[in-house]
Formats: sequence, structure tokens, C-alpha cells
Amino acid sequence: MTQITLRAIEPEIEKKIRKMAKERQQSINTVLNEILREKFHKGKRKPASDSLRALAGGWTQKQALEFEKAIEPCEQIDEGMWS
Repeated sequence: MTQITLRAIEPEIEKKIRKMAKERQQSINTVLNEILREKFHKGKRKPASDSLRALAGGWTQKQALEFEKAIEPCEQIDEGMWS
């Protein structure tokens, strides 16, 4: 991702940003990213899972159901093994 350096922030704004970060227990970077995202994307935020899905891929609903059906035999308990 691209980086931006921000200089000469008004002291009152800096204090508010730091306070917000502390209250949310987030980094200043995260808080500023959220503020910018809200401003430019009208509050729409991609779910965190989207970045993982883009990296690892994702399943359709049909694929997930097929997988669940395929592993059903693995879900059964063999009572003979536990006695």
C-alpha cells in the first residue's frame, strides 16, 4: 500500500486523533484510515475477510455445501474405538 506523510497537524486535531485512538485501543494509523475511508467511501468498509479471501480464495455457497457433504462420514463417531 501507498504511504502518505502528514505534517503540520493542528495541535487540537492531533489531540483528538490520539484520544480517539486510545479510546478505541487502535493505532493512530488505523484511526486515520477509518476517518479517510468514511470521508471518501461514504462509510462503506470492506469486511476484513475480503483481504484474506483475495489472498487465499473463497468458496461459493454451492462449493461449501459440497464440501460439508463430502466430510459427513468423518463426522461420525465410531463407538468401538472409544470403549
